Amino acid sequence: MNPSQLFVGRTGHIYSSSLIIIILILMLFMSFSLFLNRRKKAYFSLTISLFIVVVQYVLFILVEAFSTLNHDLAAYFVQFLKVFSFILINMGIYQLYNPSRKKQYFVFYSSILVAFLVSLLHFSSNASFKGTNSQMEFSQNIGLDLYLFLLLFVCYFSIAPRIGQSQKYQLGLAIYFFVEVANLINVYIYEAAQPFLSGITNFLPVIYYTILFVILFERVVELLQASYTNSITDGLTGLYNRRYFVNRVNQYVKNGISVSIIFADIDNFKKLNDTNGHQQGDEALRHVAQIMKEASEEVGICGRFGGEELVILVTEPEISTSDLAELVRNRIEKEAGVTVSIGHSQFRSGITAETLIKQADEAMYKAKSTGKNKVVKYSRPQTLRL
Repeated sequence: MNPSQLFVGRTGHIYSSSLIIIILILMLFMSFSLFLNRRKKAYFSLTISLFIVVVQYVLFILVEAFSTLNHDLAAYFVQFLKVFSFILINMGIYQLYNPSRKKQYFVFYSSILVAFLVSLLHFSSNASFKGTNSQMEFSQNIGLDLYLFLLLFVCYFSIAPRIGQSQKYQLGLAIYFFVEVANLINVYIYEAAQPFLSGITNFLPVIYYTILFVILFERVVELLQASYTNSITDGLTGLYNRRYFVNRVNQYVKNGISVSIIFADIDNFKKLNDTNGHQQGDEALRHVAQIMKEASEEVGICGRFGGEELVILVTEPEISTSDLAELVRNRIEKEAGVTVSIGHSQFRSGITAETLIKQADEAMYKAKSTGKNKVVKYSRPQTLRL
């Protein structure tokens, strides 16, 4: 076989369509799985549209492979599915980033209705003008192609600015546009006799659907990361939440790794809220959290234990916990406009994660009850000897 036949002619059509079907099946499996798990409209739209595109390309292969089929009717039906699926896919991409309202649904259903009307116009006039080679017959045959160009421009200017991966999306639409231009020139001017144009119409769609796959994949990863981040962080401060923090402490303690806990509580926080309002209190809490996060960034992790209580898990044994705690206290006093009482404790063999945190909490309480704005190290109570 001549290698050029892989890119042009009937073999090229079948080969490129097969590649596209593989990409589409991967996307279909991904979107359908997400729809089953999350029940979002975007995944439903994408699942339906991708299924239709798969059907479209399977029919395309059948039309090319079997000469007994009615090529004119089948080709036009494939073209209709192409327009229909294009509308659905772009609606799904829009829904990945935006909620759908009545306006968007009106535009969506109107676009599909126009595609049906153009198709009906084609079939109703096809018998009257078939074989006449008139301009009317030409205009009826090219109707869906011109409508697809209109949809391309609408999507480029209305959807692209409203999604997160606008540059990739615009690149995909630009490729789709060149495919359609090459197809129109090849079919209506050269009667599909230009190998170069045939190669473009065969294989640029592979790139287009690859870009769609990347957009879908990156958006799914982004959503999963956001979901995971929301599940382990505190919404106000951005620090790890209590559950995640305690799990990490458990992980280190169970493996016998020498770690320390710094437990900080903002002094007079209730008074601050009552006097200046909760908004100022939240701002102070965020500022303190940011300072503690910066201080612990390279030596451990920082979390919000509850209310105005913030904690640091120090995982680097060579770091002086007392010095780090004093650094945090000093910075907060100078930069945040509030003070904190801090307690800290060191892991010892035989204690649990819960005990380690409790000891740091007790040391913090001692700092608060003996003057506030100080650092206290946990010390074990002395046992009396008789």
